[in-house]
Amino acid sequence: MYRRFRRVLVGGEYMDFRQALRNRDMDQLRRVPKSDLHNHFVLGGNREYIRRTTGVRIDPIVIPLTSMDEMHQWNNVNMGGRFDNPTMRKLLIDATLVQAKADGVTVLEIGEDVWGLAKFFSNDIAELISTFHLSQSSLYPEVELRLQIGMSRHCPIDYLMLCLDQFWGRTEFYSIDLYGDELSQPIKNFVPIYRMAKENGLVLKAHIGEWGTADDVIEGVELLELDEVQHGIAAAQSRTAVRYLRDNGIRLNVAPSSNVLLGRVRDMKRHPISTLHRNGVEVTVNSDDILLCDSDVSKEYFRLYESGCLTDDELEEIRLNGLKPRKAK
Repeated sequence: MYRRFRRVLVGGEYMDFRQALRNRDMDQLRRVPKSDLHNHFVLGGNREYIRRTTGVRIDPIVIPLTSMDEMHQWNNVNMGGRFDNPTMRKLLIDATLVQAKADGVTVLEIGEDVWGLAKFFSNDIAELISTFHLSQSSLYPEVELRLQIGMSRHCPIDYLMLCLDQFWGRTEFYSIDLYGDELSQPIKNFVPIYRMAKENGLVLKAHIGEWGTADDVIEGVELLELDEVQHGIAAAQSRTAVRYLRDNGIRLNVAPSSNVLLGRVRDMKRHPISTLHRNGVEVTVNSDDILLCDSDVSKEYFRLYESGCLTDDELEEIRLNGLKPRKAK
């Protein structure tokens, strides 16, 4: 079924993904189809495109951070208020589509935070949707663009429910995701929102187990009835959690460089994605925050291979996992 994704025509010859890894040929690796299912578009764009169109240079971090405060400091220096208006918001969407095309990403999942509807799109859901689709049609019409509803975990539930009113019933959206400080409020508070999201046929996702524990991952999946978890790497610390994810078919959309540079994993070689994959948990490889972590998807595959964390055969299986169509339960 997915045979067409295994070998890709390059300069008149078919190039195997595994061969591109073994040859350490990044140009050829970028031509192989892949997915990016965990991309925060505000930090997910092509830095050269942003520099060329705005004159703003954004340098990634290179030394692992020791706290979230350091991440916020980086954001204040590099992003600040420069992109905090509707015109620049659209530019960041464009930059993400440019980046996806350059990196051979054929399935891209991105979306706006619910509070951004009023701030950047005149509180008009049709305008928000059309902005993403216009960027797609003008810059990368071939990509499978999956629109996501984003929510910040620190926001009050009543406020989020009010913001979500315009999103419900819009079939253009594929998924919903919860992100931000895992300790800001109990995950159980979001059950009413996820119940509504399930009724609307959305794929249910949440950031859990990046900063929290394996028990947090299980609790979040059970309470919110999640289909997928963003990060979820803490699950590797518990055999019970690993079995639970495997037996219930819960996919983890992992962002390895982000985990290393934010101090959640010591180094790439020991990244828990290998433990998860080898124990039957479905995982995908993703970028997360490209501008922050210099982490496009091809680089992520290469770094996992070069470090010895995963073999080329294992990475090929993971790549194909990300390209499979998937529906909400």
